[in-house]
Amino acid sequence: MALTLSHLTKRFDGVTALNDVSLTVEPGQRVALLGHNGAGKSTLMKIVLGLIPFDSGEVSVMGAPPGSGAARTQVAYLPENVAFHPALTGAEMLTYYLRLRGEPESQATALLERVGLGHAMNRRIGTYSKGMRQRVGLAQALIGRPGLLVLDEPTSGLDPVSRRSFYELLDGLAAEGAGILLSSHALTEVEARTDRITILSQGVRVAEGTLNDLRRQAALPVSYLLSPAPQSGAALAEALPDAAAVPGGLMLTSAQDEKMQTLARISALSGLVTDIEIMPPSLEDIYSHFGAKGAAA
Repeated sequence: MALTLSHLTKRFDGVTALNDVSLTVEPGQRVALLGHNGAGKSTLMKIVLGLIPFDSGEVSVMGAPPGSGAARTQVAYLPENVAFHPALTGAEMLTYYLRLRGEPESQATALLERVGLGHAMNRRIGTYSKGMRQRVGLAQALIGRPGLLVLDEPTSGLDPVSRRSFYELLDGLAAEGAGILLSSHALTEVEARTDRITILSQGVRVAEGTLNDLRRQAALPVSYLLSPAPQSGAALAEALPDAAAVPGGLMLTSAQDEKMQTLARISALSGLVTDIEIMPPSLEDIYSHFGAKGAAA
């Protein structure tokens, strides 16, 4: 297991930042850690990195205690905002970090090419965009082929193209067996590019599982946007009196466990419908549901 947290609790001056939190990240798995500001995400990551102690529970990082020499050699961290010397080139900066890790300096070129900076490796970092600096940070994180990557809002401030490219890099790392623990507020990205999701609220884990697992747990309704056939709008509305009129057609909703019955009901009206768009609850809907539930608790 790349990371195991079991019943983790951490308090600061009487305030409970994490309360009985359990979490696992398997090799090759991308796990998203979601929560509002102050939910405990940064505290959890600092504990994993061995930067702060915890009060109770168990933590194993690549089979070793957090902060130990064995754990540090296998874990890499990328913060929201990286800082590098602007007068150094990308190649010089990475060579410096390779020396610190005792790794061959010859790896600098290959690492920078892997993150898409081969063309700019000899340019000064002061001329790099934020996305390019984040790529330098990712190249640094890849030194030594870590088994676990801890990423704290790594795509903050990146444009859509850079974000997509960044996640493609992460997909490749996961395919090679690296475990990834990712904190992000960009829910649409997380929805499409992670394997499991953990939601924290007020220091408590309020939900955990795949996106489909969370949809079942939240039990939020599924929506269906129906496009009526020409001249059939009135007949369709009469056949579905519980549907609401919206621009472009009718909106019907059902419970999660009633999807098949609802689709059968719509299928029986195929002569009145030209198209149907099924819209399950988004991760944003689920996140809001569990966040509100955790705050109320």
